[in-house]
Amino acid sequence: MSVDAILLAGGRASRVDGAAKPLFEVDGRTLLRAGYDAVRARGARRVVVVGPRLDDDLPVRWAREDPPFGGPVAAIVAALPHVDAADVFVLACDLPTAIPAVAALPDPLPTGVDGACLDDGRRQWLIGRYRTAALRAAASGLLGRGRDASMRALLGGLRVEPVAVDPALTRDVDTWDDLRAARGGAMTESRTLPPEALNDWSAALAERFGLSEGDIPISLILDLARDVANGVARPAAPLSAFVAGLIAGRAGGSPADTEAAVAAVVEMARGWENR
Repeated sequence: MSVDAILLAGGRASRVDGAAKPLFEVDGRTLLRAGYDAVRARGARRVVVVGPRLDDDLPVRWAREDPPFGGPVAAIVAALPHVDAADVFVLACDLPTAIPAVAALPDPLPTGVDGACLDDGRRQWLIGRYRTAALRAAASGLLGRGRDASMRALLGGLRVEPVAVDPALTRDVDTWDDLRAARGGAMTESRTLPPEALNDWSAALAERFGLSEGDIPISLILDLARDVANGVARPAAPLSAFVAGLIAGRAGGSPADTEAAVAAVVEMARGWENR
C-alpha cells in the first residue's frame, strides 16, 4: 500500500520562547530530520512539511497552514492537496523517539479501519497512519480550513485503531526541561537556564496585584492549556484556565485549591473524546 507523510512543524513553541523546536538536536540530528527519517524508513514516498522553511537540504514539499499557527488540523488540511498515496503518516516534529514511534504503527493498516495511532493512555493523534481518502472526507466537513479545531473534531468520526505503547515512546518536547531530558541531561549553559517567556509578565502581575510567586503556577496553567487544546479545542484552553481560577477561588484560593481545580479540568479534557 502506497504511503506519503505529513510532518507538522509550524507551532508557536511558546513554552520554549518561540524557538524552532523542529531544529532542536537530539542524538546528533534535528527533530525535523528524525521525523523525516522515521517516515522514509516506513516507505513514505512524498513528505510534506507544514511550517516555515527550516531546512533546504531536506527533499520535501513545504506547505503552510492558513492562517499560520492555525493548529494541527489546519496544517493537515493545508498538506492534503500535496499527497496522493493511499495512506498518509501524520507526525508532529517535536518527538525525539520519532523512528521507533512510527515503527510501532501497523503496516499495512488493518482491514476495515480508517487509520491507527499510538495510545499511551491517551490517543496520540499526531503519531498516526491514516487512509488519505478518509482524512480528506473528514477535512471537507470542517469550517474555516480547520483553524483552531481539535484533532478530535477531525478524526473523532473515523474508525481509528489505537496502538498501545509505553508513554516513554510518545514523550515530546514541549519545554526546555523536556529537551534536557531528551538529551540525557546534557545541555549547553545557554539552554539550561533560558528565560521563560512568561516570567516577566508573571512577575509584573504579582507586583501589581500583591501576589506571591507561588500564586501564579505558570507550568501548571500551561499544562492545563495544552491538555485542553489537545483534548477539546484550542479556544477552550483560555476559557478552561479561567474556570479553573474561579473554582480555586471559591474553594479558598490556596495553591492546593488551584492544583485540585486544574486536575479536575484536565481530567474532563482527557475524557472528552470518549464522551
